[in-house]
Amino acid sequence: MSELLQLSDEVREALDAGLPVVALETTLVAHGFPAPDGVEVGLASEAAVRDAGATPATVGVLDGRIRVGLSADELERFTPDARKLGPRDLAACAVQGAVGATTVGGTLAVARAAGIRFLATGGIGGVHRGAPEDVSADVPALAATPTVVVSSGIKSLLDVPATTELLETLGVPVLGFRVDTLPLFYAAEGGPPVPQRVESPDEAARVARAHWELGGAGLLLASPPPESLDAVELIEEALVEAKRQGVSGQAVTPFVLGRIHERSGGRTRAVNRALIVANARLAGEVAVAYGAL
Repeated sequence: MSELLQLSDEVREALDAGLPVVALETTLVAHGFPAPDGVEVGLASEAAVRDAGATPATVGVLDGRIRVGLSADELERFTPDARKLGPRDLAACAVQGAVGATTVGGTLAVARAAGIRFLATGGIGGVHRGAPEDVSADVPALAATPTVVVSSGIKSLLDVPATTELLETLGVPVLGFRVDTLPLFYAAEGGPPVPQRVESPDEAARVARAHWELGGAGLLLASPPPESLDAVELIEEALVEAKRQGVSGQAVTPFVLGRIHERSGGRTRAVNRALIVANARLAGEVAVAYGAL
């Protein structure tokens, strides 16, 4: 393994022993919540993975190395000033010695290099509204990486139907965890119908194993948030305001999240936190079930 990639002792020992490991991103720590909430959510996600019987492997770039497995003190270094890292950004950030927080796509790239097959997040990126040519790096990374990504669907500020169609084109199975329609991040239902539904972590693990045996790569396991909240109007308003202010690219997501958290009186932030932690627990359960097959 490249010296650029540094695994914590805990993660290395778990992987060497064939024990279940779940990768976690750091963008939500640095950019998804105001400090110190991001660190608290990151630690709560790690605790949820452990409660499920798996080992958490939070990913980020520090001190010239791509780190897999971080301490609480190290998590605190992922402030809003951290670079936001997709797959293309990892090498430059490490070589330049900057602090870099990985997106889902960036975390998938590291998971592939480390041999980790499970990842938990809030929601994945996808096709941007009104700009079908603008596609998040999360999607091609998922299509290329044999990993189960547990999320509450696709980020609802994006073009969810177009993203779902793109995932189909790329051969990425979308599994609804006890739901028939794709969760819309904050909302438990309302998205496009899911092609397949699974009822348990064991069933999800068996589908993943069969998919990989057939030469497939990533799978999206869509789990509804523990508390459902209709935030469609808030998101629409925030997107309009982002366009009016000229916010674009990677800055759109944190801008929109900040606006809707403010306008909802913190309700969206609470739902966001709960679904992230719940997804981490479910990813741990699926990883444990896969290890028992």
